[in-house]
Amino acid sequence: MPQNSPNVTSSVKLKYVKLGYQYLVNQFLTFLLIPVIATVISHLVRRGPDELITTVKSIQLDVVQILCSVFIIVFMSTIYFMSKPRSVYLVDYTCYKSPITCRVPFSTFMEHSRLILKDNPKSVEFQMRILERSGLGEETSLPPAIHYIPPNPTMESARGEAELVIFSAIDNLFAKTGLKPKDIDILIVNCSLFSPTPSLSAMVVNKYKLRSNIKSFNLSGMGCSAGIISIDLARDLLQVVPNANALVVSTEIITPNYYKGNERAMLLPNCLFRMGAAAILLSNKRREKSRAKYKLVHVVRTHKGSDDRAYKCVYEQEDPQGLVGINLSKDLMAIAAEALKSNITTIGPLVLPASEQLLFLLTLIGRKIFNPKWKPYIPDFKLAFEHFCIHAGGRAVIDELQKNLQLSAEHVEASRMTLHRFGNTSSSSLWYELSYIESKGRMKKGDRIWQIAFGSGFKCNSAVWKCNRNIETPTGGPWEDCIDRYPVHIPEVVKLPANPNTTQPQTPYNLQDMDPSFLTYAAYLSDAPPFVPPTFGYGQAGGSQPSQPEAEPDVEVVPETQPEPVQETSKRGKRSHKKKDKDAPRRTKNIIK
Repeated sequence: MPQNSPNVTSSVKLKYVKLGYQYLVNQFLTFLLIPVIATVISHLVRRGPDELITTVKSIQLDVVQILCSVFIIVFMSTIYFMSKPRSVYLVDYTCYKSPITCRVPFSTFMEHSRLILKDNPKSVEFQMRILERSGLGEETSLPPAIHYIPPNPTMESARGEAELVIFSAIDNLFAKTGLKPKDIDILIVNCSLFSPTPSLSAMVVNKYKLRSNIKSFNLSGMGCSAGIISIDLARDLLQVVPNANALVVSTEIITPNYYKGNERAMLLPNCLFRMGAAAILLSNKRREKSRAKYKLVHVVRTHKGSDDRAYKCVYEQEDPQGLVGINLSKDLMAIAAEALKSNITTIGPLVLPASEQLLFLLTLIGRKIFNPKWKPYIPDFKLAFEHFCIHAGGRAVIDELQKNLQLSAEHVEASRMTLHRFGNTSSSSLWYELSYIESKGRMKKGDRIWQIAFGSGFKCNSAVWKCNRNIETPTGGPWEDCIDRYPVHIPEVVKLPANPNTTQPQTPYNLQDMDPSFLTYAAYLSDAPPFVPPTFGYGQAGGSQPSQPEAEPDVEVVPETQPEPVQETSKRGKRSHKKKDKDAPRRTKNIIK
């Protein structure tokens, strides 16, 4: 009997039925107005021009009625335009790119772990397993203070990292946009775990000598989703401050938050978090519309802090030895899924086409009335967005969202490649992902972008942008020197050797000849003695220390000389071609089993 082949015809027909349904529902008002307009036009044609002129002349209006009508029209128009929210544009943004001296390949990271946690090999093995499955690559970076053995997270080194990443990003933004520091009306800096006094926003005001009437804000403790919270705050401020520019800086300072204990739940952030920062320029000025890259459409924020389990799933605390670190709960993914569910329930009606909303509503009614076991309908968000920027918090986060939202590999490519190249840069990761999409030349006018971020508390925040113009491939961005190599294949497990043999060390960098951009930003600007990066991890394979020259012995050693063996050669070559004796016994091979 012939084998049953799949019914391709029925599947194709079903596909076109669904497309027809979506088009019909989405254009329902258009289809409804077409017969009404056709009826009105046919009625006017039947009456003729003479009858229409007679009807218009028969209408008698005095001056008072005309003035009242004009006043009502002007009044209603004024109320509409005054109540309409101001459009907020993203003029441009920049991302910090760390120097090569801060890179931490796997071999260096693991050698550090073995030396720092030499009394706890199980913790070292745990970090190795996490790193193998993390999705990170060999070019992620950690701040200079973490390269010491043991790490030296002082307040001075933490401020040095903050100055390096924040000032570099802002300098590049001013250079790209042509704006001056005096043009900034609103300043918002978000950094979750490092909150010094004076604040980081005050540090920026002091560095760039911003105006004394600037509206400055410093957000801390809000986790990886603080970047979208800063965008939301800037949007609200731009609604009440006319003709203003807002500078938003998103970063996370790694130096004071490197955990040196043995608790596994607190060692996980060491494997994932890396250096990064982004500076974003927002404006509500109409003249900026022509050159702005994006227009802000929606911001939706979801907070699950009322639930104790969600509140403590990302928690800063001390371990039994008194060492401070971030504890990541095992329930993190389940709580993130609940927060995402609440967030998409809110954002769905704002962005989804009518066809998807109707299917979702019918499924919800059917589950409530007929059968609660019906499978819930997951809206197709690919119909609402062309690009997705999912917070690169880890491979598990990206996998879970790809599965739940039914996204393709291309939709999550920017998130996976950002995690591979830069690691988890906290609140700034969304902008590295957006830069990846632009560097690939995929951003076109009218495209819609969905940024999704998760943060401690527990929060799930979304921002929706619309591309304002065709974006050319940027130059000088964080992907400039490596975009041609991406996307790369990221295996499920990158097997690391348990005890790698370190190779011969290379010559360390000569600090006198080093590029000034490799040094700390503050030292370079102030002409102070530069920060000297430790030899460990800079330029040596596996991070090994340079070997010291051996001391010369007191007794003269005479090397033993041996006569060189005489090799038999023939005209055909070095092998001997003597004829073998037929009566000589053959050699047998000894095989050891």
